Amino acid sequence: MTPAARLAAAIDLLAAVEASPRRPADGIANDFFRARRYIGSSDRRNVSDRAWGVIRQRLRLAWHFEQVGEARPGARLLVAGHLLVAEGWLLDGIAQNYSGERFCAGPLTEHELAVLKKLEGRPLVHPDMPEGPRLNLPDWALPGLKARFGEGLAAEAAAMEEAAPLDLRANLLKGTRDVVLAALTGEGVPATVTPLSPWGLRVPDRRPVGATRAYLEGLVEIQDEGSQLIALLTDAKPGMRVVDYCAGAAGKTLAIAATMDNKGHIVACDVSATRLEGAVKRLRRAGVHNAERHLLAAGDKWRKRNSRKFDRVLVDAPCTGSGTWRRNPDARIRTNARDLAELVEKQAAILADAAELVRPGGRLVYATCSLLPEEDELQVERFLREHPDFAAVPVPGLWAGLAPGVASPVEEDAMALSPARHGTDGFFAAVMQRRAA
Repeated sequence: MTPAARLAAAIDLLAAVEASPRRPADGIANDFFRARRYIGSSDRRNVSDRAWGVIRQRLRLAWHFEQVGEARPGARLLVAGHLLVAEGWLLDGIAQNYSGERFCAGPLTEHELAVLKKLEGRPLVHPDMPEGPRLNLPDWALPGLKARFGEGLAAEAAAMEEAAPLDLRANLLKGTRDVVLAALTGEGVPATVTPLSPWGLRVPDRRPVGATRAYLEGLVEIQDEGSQLIALLTDAKPGMRVVDYCAGAAGKTLAIAATMDNKGHIVACDVSATRLEGAVKRLRRAGVHNAERHLLAAGDKWRKRNSRKFDRVLVDAPCTGSGTWRRNPDARIRTNARDLAELVEKQAAILADAAELVRPGGRLVYATCSLLPEEDELQVERFLREHPDFAAVPVPGLWAGLAPGVASPVEEDAMALSPARHGTDGFFAAVMQRRAA
């Protein structure tokens, strides 16, 4: 593809994302490229990088366009505006690439040219910007993020703009981390051990690993280090009965099964049959034999039949995903204050339901990929007030037995990880124990 054709494809991809603002952008991109198999891998990378560049700066671009009287810019203007204020292109160069020739974007209209001329010379981060666009954070999330980070918010916001690393988890059912590291190195994939997770490996240049033998044979899974630590805090041991209550495609189920050495019983639950079905191939590839799947449905009596029977229950609750914004930048613009309010109530209900499964003396682990206290500490405080038969188990006290030789990442009772402080996605986890009868 010519550079102008790649630019036109990026406009089309962005238009598809803008047309479905409530749908995750990565799913839209998968469909987009599946329908355009003629776009090769290098061109696909170029097209997606340009579209994602616009998505990452969508809040700032919206502010710029509002300042010049364009309240609702389309994909053509958004891409052109990004080229001007973020990539340093000249307007003449943009116009040449909007040539209208075969496979290229149509020529800029008089209106588009007028708008873009007003943007010429503007810096991406403008001194007149209010705090939200300046930090590239949505206004609805600012109160919670300020409560979390205080004076450190600017550093965290900057970290959330950086590209996320590619983290892998060594599958202990098939080999030690050193064995997996050697296998990856032998296939030309350089990796280093992660500083916190005893199973983690980090690939610095984000090169694809899905076609490597190490991945295809189940030696590794793609999983952020912070997500691995949630599985670690679950502290599931061989022979235990464990529930992964919001399992999705079973990423944490896989890690937990490895800590159990395939001994005992783990149930991966979810309300989505599609997500659970997607777990089948992953479980098989990883060599997991002690897991079953259960679809949670209205009127389901499974929870009642299994009341107080499990040693460990993990609730990786649905959330705003604010901790993953460096990885999923579109979530900044497709989530709002109403979503947060609805999620807080949903999380409370899920946590209360899952708690019924915990046996006396057993543990309940509540986790999110959110940085917002409303979804994290405040949710746990509410649960403990309403469930006096549970007590918090401080993370630092557990840590020494879980990751010997590695200092606890936090000093507080719960684990709150962030991109700037820990180099992980933003994750929260709290461990609670049901008092013995």
